[in-house]
Amino acid sequence: MTRLPAHDLLFTPLQIGPKTAKNRFYQVPHCNGGGYRDPSAVVEMRRTKAEGGWGVIFTEQTEIHPTSEITPFIEQHLWDDRDIPALARMAEAMKSHGALAGIQLAYSGINGPNLYSREVPLAVTGGPILTFTSDPVQARTMDREDIRDLRRWFRNAFRRSQQAGFDLICLYGAHGFGILQHFLSRATNHRTDEYGGSLENRGRFLREVVEDCREETRGELAISLRMSLHEAGAYGFSNAELRDFIQMHGDLPDIWDLAQGTWEACSGTSRFKPEAAQEDLVRGIRALTSKPVVGVGRFTSPDEMVRQIRTGVLDFIGAARPSIADPFLPQKVEQGRYEDIRECIGCNICVSGDMTGGISRCTQNTAFMEEWRKGWHPDRARPKGVSDHVVIIGAGPTGLEAALQAAKRGYRVTLAEATDTLGGRVTRERALPGLSAWGRVADYRTGQLAPLPNVEIYRDSRMTAEDLLSLEADHIAIATGATWRRDAVARLHLHPIPTDPAMPVFTPDDLMAGEGPAGGRVMLYDDDHFYMGSVLAELLIARGCTVDFVTPAVKVAEWTDNTLEQGTIMRRLLEIGVNVLTSKAPEAIARGEVTLGCTWTGRTSTLPADAVVMVTSRRPDDRLYHETRALDWRGAGIRSLKLIGDAAAPGPIAWATYAGRNWAEDLDAPPRGDALAFRREIAGLLPQEALTP
Repeated sequence: MTRLPAHDLLFTPLQIGPKTAKNRFYQVPHCNGGGYRDPSAVVEMRRTKAEGGWGVIFTEQTEIHPTSEITPFIEQHLWDDRDIPALARMAEAMKSHGALAGIQLAYSGINGPNLYSREVPLAVTGGPILTFTSDPVQARTMDREDIRDLRRWFRNAFRRSQQAGFDLICLYGAHGFGILQHFLSRATNHRTDEYGGSLENRGRFLREVVEDCREETRGELAISLRMSLHEAGAYGFSNAELRDFIQMHGDLPDIWDLAQGTWEACSGTSRFKPEAAQEDLVRGIRALTSKPVVGVGRFTSPDEMVRQIRTGVLDFIGAARPSIADPFLPQKVEQGRYEDIRECIGCNICVSGDMTGGISRCTQNTAFMEEWRKGWHPDRARPKGVSDHVVIIGAGPTGLEAALQAAKRGYRVTLAEATDTLGGRVTRERALPGLSAWGRVADYRTGQLAPLPNVEIYRDSRMTAEDLLSLEADHIAIATGATWRRDAVARLHLHPIPTDPAMPVFTPDDLMAGEGPAGGRVMLYDDDHFYMGSVLAELLIARGCTVDFVTPAVKVAEWTDNTLEQGTIMRRLLEIGVNVLTSKAPEAIARGEVTLGCTWTGRTSTLPADAVVMVTSRRPDDRLYHETRALDWRGAGIRSLKLIGDAAAPGPIAWATYAGRNWAEDLDAPPRGDALAFRREIAGLLPQEALTP
């Protein structure tokens, strides 16, 4: 394996102010759902990035003061000196393999509802808090004394960051979230004093904070400005204003970190945003400054990375999601191991961990955020246990991941698939509009399994329970997936609704198999609330159908708020002519029509339809598992028989790959009993006397 000479450019060092990055791979700040709650989990996740060869590694958003915090979202805190030890451990982990350690400092201003601290929010210009959750809270306008306080709070954060051992400080003013952008943008800055009005005035606070940072750190730390490339709207901080600002202050920071105006626009899913989607907004900015420029674009192709640098668009390749999908991306490119790169699929399931207050996960990298909690590693496998032979039935995302991880541990693996194609649901879904990148889930795993001598894969091999008992397996996993229901049972309807057999009713499985309507009026009922309903609506429109999209929710695909695509999905459906009916659900299906009920009032109405598509819930295909359990499988020498993935409990693809990894990791493990399956951290109690006011 030899690196292509064209990619040598990615491994040339480059100076960032007083620091030098060893290569051009720059992990930009990204959330992970751990934050202050799970510091050790975050530390080990960042340490893995360092081991993987990244030149620069940043924390997520780190809140500098309790007057601006964004509960329920769990980020880092740097409120006082007690926060330093956890962040110092993180900085040490980041630098453990030669990377520069960066911390992103944030004061959220009008984005911070302060639901935990209960402090009155402070903003450049007061008004309702602008968050994902429409909190019924308003911020007050900062006066000059408040601005002086804020400068002091930033200075405290600079001092603490340096004490913790960081090399770079990122001042957050992108995505509409940071107060630095709020000063710059006429949308959020209505001030008439020296901090408002002209671009020069609106940039005053930012200049003051940068000067304070250099003074407080004695110029020993590099400074990054993370700024929005374009804020939409008549008063937004536009791309033209950004260029004017950089031309006016080209040497202000040590590096310009440029990201789209909103998080949704910056981190759009692959369904709507291709690789390098922000290039048009970045091109030409490099000529306005003598400082390096970093930008993002879900970069996974080394060729595209090199092109970005050679054409003068970027100096560093910024990555958040690709660094999650493969923390070893730089090392694999450096070593010429291109076939081993685990490419990001752009599903944004990682974002959902932050949005839901859980902990992030990755469809591709099943070890993400489990490095400390479970001791998993994205590329290294722990030695196998005492057993030898494992059999996995079903080569969907769960079965493929289970086979790969078991094989890497050293087990002899037999993988049997009933069809002639590996990939299961991923193979079917990748053919749907906008989901082609999801095929990487299957492509990566089949590519990794192919050369392994301890793996045998059998296609067109539908197994019976008796077959399984004859395979001389030590462990068997049943990963036979699930099928979509056609009877409306999901979240609203817990039992089937009356349905006339004269009405054609189809499921996603039918449409993915090429069946279903190719014209006429179709009612699509979505009680799944993720991506599938809207994707199938696009497919039906492309087939020439008129589509009525019916959902009991108040908006379409409501769970995709957590993957930052709900608004984009709604726009797409309206643009292509889908008729959207929210807060309604089918109560009965007859020939040629559907009776709809309002989910609030119960009032009914009639909707004409030539066919119905149900996107509701899925039935686990667990028949083989139960038939095998009914036999004397232990008498056949089988140590364990497990039902895993969608065959046990259907969920998103990330849940499926995780289930495969979890099964492989647990092979030959001693019984856990009632012990937790993962490590967690418990808040330390202060001494009793410290609780006295």
